Amino acid sequence: MADVTAPAYRIIPIIPALKPGAMEGKGPFVASDKINEAIGFPGQLVEDWHDKAIAKMGELLSKYRSLKVYMDACVHCGACSDKCHYFIGTQDPKNMPVARQDLMRSVYRRYFTLPGKLFPKLVGARDLTREVLDEWYNYFNQCSECRRCSVFCPYGIDTAEVTMAAREILDSVGYGQKYSNEIIGKVHKIGNNLGLPPPALIDTLEGLEEDVKDATGIDVKFPIDVKGAEVLLITPSADFFAEPHIDSLIGYAKVFHATGTSWTLSSMSSEAGNFGMFIGNYDQLRAIAMRIRQAALELGVKRIVVGECGHAWRVAYSFWNTLTGVGDGADANDRFAQMLQKQLDHRYKQPAHICEFTWDMIQDERLSFDKSQNDKYVITFHDSCNVARGSRMGDFAGGQFEIPRNIIKAVANNFVEMDPRTTREQTFCCGGGGGLLTDDLIDLRVKGALPRMEVLQQVADEHGVNFMATICAICKAQFTKVMPIYGFDRRTVGGVHQLVSNAIILGDKK
Repeated sequence: MADVTAPAYRIIPIIPALKPGAMEGKGPFVASDKINEAIGFPGQLVEDWHDKAIAKMGELLSKYRSLKVYMDACVHCGACSDKCHYFIGTQDPKNMPVARQDLMRSVYRRYFTLPGKLFPKLVGARDLTREVLDEWYNYFNQCSECRRCSVFCPYGIDTAEVTMAAREILDSVGYGQKYSNEIIGKVHKIGNNLGLPPPALIDTLEGLEEDVKDATGIDVKFPIDVKGAEVLLITPSADFFAEPHIDSLIGYAKVFHATGTSWTLSSMSSEAGNFGMFIGNYDQLRAIAMRIRQAALELGVKRIVVGECGHAWRVAYSFWNTLTGVGDGADANDRFAQMLQKQLDHRYKQPAHICEFTWDMIQDERLSFDKSQNDKYVITFHDSCNVARGSRMGDFAGGQFEIPRNIIKAVANNFVEMDPRTTREQTFCCGGGGGLLTDDLIDLRVKGALPRMEVLQQVADEHGVNFMATICAICKAQFTKVMPIYGFDRRTVGGVHQLVSNAIILGDKK
């Protein structure tokens, strides 16, 4: 950490000067044999990696029509070039989205197009050598899959899908990333990303009940494994112990308490996050999601609510229906999916985001707040990538933008927007998403945070903003780590339900 420094702020929106090779060889630690084999991948790079990688690429191209379209459609117009936070922060041209895509596209041309097979040099086709494979590992693990570049692409090319395909190919030949694969193994073995065993989780929740009772005088419960509860809360495991995440968990519990909603957590399925999406592997994605279905069936709940986690909500919103049978589109031949469909209460959205739940309660006047409890804050809101660009909330377009802001305005008096070129669908990534929230990538993470820190500094200087709310566990963890390097107090970031927790009135309403 001693040699990690924040890049200088720019005069926005000046495009940075190029520094070719600036991030060469700075990818994350490679997964060990034990980590890879625990989740079904080869322990190390297989001897016939070349043929297997090309075969896997062909499989993905045939399975996902979109991937082939993305390989063929790019015209190198440059619209995406300066839109990536990692390019802005590192100035490495291979972190331009178009250049990162071309690491795969050049190999695609060589093996899957006639011109590339006959005249490779004329069409920019490359053989898949070990040097190219290493380049893939390095730069595809410097992409957070945030999709900001896709917002500006005139052809709608999804760089995240290209990144996920590259990572799946790398995993298939035994060249996986330590951080993501280790976390996936913990979920399969224990049930959450952090490897918290049930006794530790239960002890933590009992401690929270005592803390809230001491602070409020009210018996707010944090139930776990309660059969017959109405709501199963699936939340990121960071909510159970990390700061400021835990303050949002307290906020959820207070909302359920104040509205008289019976709810429960599950010790078997205590994780909303799903790193299977980050590595692009459908089997891992489904295996993790199936734990949630199992918990819902065993506990007999009527609703499933997802806590403050960006990619968890994207997986829930976009994939749970086909992965597990939660929501519309359940497989008619999947007996357990059909059982779950009959069990859930379809008067409500399945699944629902905690912000949707809370906003519905506010609109129904079932919650009361003392907004002055947040008067020490001048608040802004950071739109998390997977919520902003990969999901929705509510019954109207843009609900994922409006609902969290509506909640903040309902519980606090002082709210300020950041530069509109950096919020909502154009939001910048925190710099730690996509499976990159690991200390071996701290230099990349600090540099990737630059665009968000610039505009946060702007509203801090102009409006006195001292709190940035967000609804993503990765954003919270990333910002608490990098903010001090940019001169901010780490407590400048927190959750929307942290603010709810501060202002909510429990007990008798006066």
